[in-house]
Amino acid sequence: MTDEPDANEENEENEWLRITRDDPSHSAWYIERFRSMAAAGDDLVGEARLVDAMVPRGSRILDAGCGPGRVGGHLASVGHEVVGVDLDPELIAAAETDHPGPLWLVDDLATLDLLARGVDGAFDAIVCAGNVMTFLAPSTRRPVLDRFRSHLAGAGRVAVGFGTQRGYAVDDFLGDVDAVGLVPDLLLSTWSLHPFHDEADFIVALLRPTVDPPG
Repeated sequence: MTDEPDANEENEENEWLRITRDDPSHSAWYIERFRSMAAAGDDLVGEARLVDAMVPRGSRILDAGCGPGRVGGHLASVGHEVVGVDLDPELIAAAETDHPGPLWLVDDLATLDLLARGVDGAFDAIVCAGNVMTFLAPSTRRPVLDRFRSHLAGAGRVAVGFGTQRGYAVDDFLGDVDAVGLVPDLLLSTWSLHPFHDEADFIVALLRPTVDPPG
């Protein structure tokens, strides 16, 4: 017998939780990294600009895996009603400090039920940026996409972006998308609207619900 964790169990762990467990200072470093970039005048809102272009002013937007709030904070500043969700309480505290206005919540995207928390669960758009999908435990990727679909209002859409070399193959992602009743409207290789191609090292997928839910 051995006390070493099973390899499959390691692969099923949320990568962000693993990193912050192994390095308790990581969240603070991550927060200060983006604060420093903002102070330097770096462009941190490319994802938010794309999402803003997808919806009318005053839309309800869910920032899924919001981190310290750079995307959702900008979307709120231009007139949208934003709810941000992240499983890291330290990042949520930073979002509340740096970007007051949106509702920032600690929650798990794989089991997210905002209506059960007293929050209207119907969103005109959901944005999932910052490689969030690749930090998820593999077994939770499809449930997270399913939660996205269930939180969309009417003709709402989801914008998901992540690196294609980070352990989540594009074909697997698109298979999960299809399985939960979503379909790609557009595939891009950057948040600045470059077309997706087979050699792209990044994917941005704009997804909409199919007419009928899966099953």
